[in-house]
Amino acid sequence: MNGFSQIAGADIVTVLQTALAPAFLLVGIGAMLNLFAGRLARIIDRSRDLQELFKSTTGVDHDLVVSELGDLQLRIKIVNSAIFLSVISAIIACGLIGLLFIMEMTGANLSLAIAGAFVVAISLLSLALVQFLREVRIGIRDFMIREEYLERTDKVK
Repeated sequence: MNGFSQIAGADIVTVLQTALAPAFLLVGIGAMLNLFAGRLARIIDRSRDLQELFKSTTGVDHDLVVSELGDLQLRIKIVNSAIFLSVISAIIACGLIGLLFIMEMTGANLSLAIAGAFVVAISLLSLALVQFLREVRIGIRDFMIREEYLERTDKVK
């Protein structure tokens, strides 16, 4: 019995060491989710401010508010999809850790399922990053300073 517990203990240590890669993946996804949630909060705050401006603007200023509100709505959808993809990736990474333990405890060969889960988790994470890139690009486009606020001189600065 003592020999068996030593072997099982060594196997558990090996599984825990192997599970570190998906665990670090989970940490990274958590940090990204924090970033995405922060972006979403800022977008929502900006949309609330613009909705208040909507009521008091006219002409070109009103058109700019309406245009930016449309972009903010698109950004909300994009960040939401990045959050969704990241959460699904994290759930798969959790399943991956579970599969590693099941494989070790049962002796079943789940290598193909583990490899597939890892590829799917990384693919979803990559898609989430693409969505994040899209959202940032739209945000930067909207942040362009209007020409009338830029002082232009003939001097080169």
